[in-house]
Amino acid sequence: MKKTHLSAFIIRFFILTGFFFMSLMPLFSQAKRYKIYDEYINTYKDIAIDHMKKYKIPASITLAQGLLESGAGKSSLTQSSNNHFGIKCHNDWTGGKVYKADDGPNDCFRKYKKAEDSYKDHALFLSDKQRYKSLFSLSITDYKGWARGLQKAGYATNKAYANGLIKIIEDYQLYEYDKKNKGKGKNEDRESITIQYKHVPYKTHNLIYVVALDGDTYDNIAEEFGFKPKDLFKYNEVPEGFPLKAGDLVYFQKKKSKADKPYYEHVVQVGESMHSISQLYGVKVKNLYKMNKKDFEYVPIEGEVLKLR
Repeated sequence: MKKTHLSAFIIRFFILTGFFFMSLMPLFSQAKRYKIYDEYINTYKDIAIDHMKKYKIPASITLAQGLLESGAGKSSLTQSSNNHFGIKCHNDWTGGKVYKADDGPNDCFRKYKKAEDSYKDHALFLSDKQRYKSLFSLSITDYKGWARGLQKAGYATNKAYANGLIKIIEDYQLYEYDKKNKGKGKNEDRESITIQYKHVPYKTHNLIYVVALDGDTYDNIAEEFGFKPKDLFKYNEVPEGFPLKAGDLVYFQKKKSKADKPYYEHVVQVGESMHSISQLYGVKVKNLYKMNKKDFEYVPIEGEVLKLR
């Protein structure tokens, strides 16, 4: 059988045989891109990449925290103090100070002469504090693990903090800055992949999918099964270059408008996005937003219950 026909054969085979595997069952975000966010990213991406190489903090995390904490550089705190990360004074701070209502009516925040000083202090703050040490054992491309870890370690009290960081990273494709081979052409990137993975197709919710392995990309899965990469991007509602991690589901068909019974609701966990929830149940992202009467700016909050059908 020619490889170019393999994808169609697999889909027909599972549809005809009705193969069903439940044991593994547990439009990508269409949020509006804000010009000030793009401008902020372009201004500070080089610093974030440099700090990633020097301090081992993912550039995506640095940029996402900067965007979120500073309102893309437009918050009153950032404007008055060049504080891009909302870092408070603490007992060991000997630099400039400004006072602003936050957890209390008159909280002390660090003040910097320029934005670059704030970025450096952020890197030192994370790398020097014992409570963040475990994050540095994560892969530099594991932005979800970093986001969850920051919230768990108490960087912010907002229960949606990790999910908010993940949404920003995915909406603005900040994960691209974490890639070690950044700067290489697309063809060179693909040619560097020498390991061939073998995946077992499964079917659940009447959808055919495979489970990603460590080091997978949409491109190598598409090549293995004879798909065009653009089709897998479309089926899974992600932009070209979107990263995969081990355990992610990769669908070979368009997802459904609602989850199958008995999946009526989902309780949001730390580190989840509307896209990751949609992948879990094989539901289109736009339908998940619509069923829950949310706009595309919505960030899932830990513990919140979302409708699936």
